[in-house]
Amino acid sequence: MLFNSWIFILLYLPVVFLTYFYLGKRHLVKLARWWLVFASVCFYGYWDIDYVPLLLSSIGWNYAFGKLLQRGAYGKALLALGISGNIALLGYYKYAGFFIEIYNTVGGFAYDVPQIILPLGISFFTFTQTAYLIDVHRGETKRREGGTLSAYMLFVTIFPHLIAGPIINYRDMMPQFFRLRNYVLNYRNLALGIALFSMGLFKKVCLADKLSPWVAAVFSNADSVGFIEAWVGAIAYTYQLYFDFSGYSEMAIGLGLMFNLHFPANFNSPYKAHSIIDFWRRWHMTLGSWVKNYLYIPLGGNRQGELKKMRNLFVSMVLIGFWHGAGWTFILWGALHGFFLMVNHIWRRAGISLPNLLCWGLTFICVVICWVFFRAETLAQGWLIVTAMFSTDAGGWHIAEKSRTVFKYLLVMSLLLAFMPNPQQLLTRFQPNKRWWCLVAGLLLWALLHFSQYSEFLYFQF
Repeated sequence: MLFNSWIFILLYLPVVFLTYFYLGKRHLVKLARWWLVFASVCFYGYWDIDYVPLLLSSIGWNYAFGKLLQRGAYGKALLALGISGNIALLGYYKYAGFFIEIYNTVGGFAYDVPQIILPLGISFFTFTQTAYLIDVHRGETKRREGGTLSAYMLFVTIFPHLIAGPIINYRDMMPQFFRLRNYVLNYRNLALGIALFSMGLFKKVCLADKLSPWVAAVFSNADSVGFIEAWVGAIAYTYQLYFDFSGYSEMAIGLGLMFNLHFPANFNSPYKAHSIIDFWRRWHMTLGSWVKNYLYIPLGGNRQGELKKMRNLFVSMVLIGFWHGAGWTFILWGALHGFFLMVNHIWRRAGISLPNLLCWGLTFICVVICWVFFRAETLAQGWLIVTAMFSTDAGGWHIAEKSRTVFKYLLVMSLLLAFMPNPQQLLTRFQPNKRWWCLVAGLLLWALLHFSQYSEFLYFQF
């Protein structure tokens, strides 16, 4: 089920919302929690009911190991076994075909590559629960909360974040499920949630989706694009991905607020960053936080000298790339970001200073180049576009209709990204008055009028 679909907006959301707060008003808190679990599982099963047992099995596995870890005995062995189960699940569904292809290529074999359909959200709910096991092992969870099955299931399945984040933390979310006032309708949270949801929906439907045809045209004709087409396609995808994914995140955070749940922010104007370090503090922040706490710091972080710090940075970024997808393009994307981060740290250590505008320009170009490989279906396709971006063949615009339109779109979006505050910043000044409601209603109506077809969010594939 898509957030940007009529069935979600007109049927699913109103029924779930009204029933949840009706039960809360009747002081049936446990039943309200179970209702939201049931509704979230139905939301997941709407895509493919065959994968609901997989989701529930993953929840059962991690919940059981969490209970065992709370007892304190054989902690490291239990943690290793619990995480191994998560890795095995993710490895089979996401990476089995990739490794078989490598094995065939290196060994000269011809084993059949299984066509395994990737379950929606598997990367996200696996990361969420792996972090939970580590937190339990570290003693950072409360026994009472860890023993509540309904709360744990809600933590994993809560529908706004289940498919593509934000990645939530057990310690932050669990107290919210036990806060009684969260089961009572809060009109300010409802107003903020509707506003944020409307802004996210507008970004998805009216901005991101409009760029999709031009992006597809450039990447599908990578062998014939010129300088102008290559840059237009690369920048269009840079904007498309941001408006699509940040739009989803804002819709998810807004939906959470409607239910009095506070999810962490995922974006903070990343294309205003003046360095790659700054970019990763602003882009997919919940993933960056997860990698820092559960991968980078356990590897040693920056505590063991500069060389090992660089190694840890590079390894972390390569694994971030691999987490996104089983393909060399994603690995290269992560490796490039790892390399740019190392250069950025060396640059800072040397005390080199450049004008802010130049720093921003260099950062943006590096990010755009990385996104080309992230979007490309093969390394060769990505390389063709990157080489065209730095070629002397200016070319023209021959591969898509309405060529002037894309330049207008990119200009408007560039101005929005450069000068407009992001939705979270806007909502710090939010007042539920007529002016704000006219703005929100206008964005929502504009988005609804552009519901020409259902289009999945780009991060659903990860």
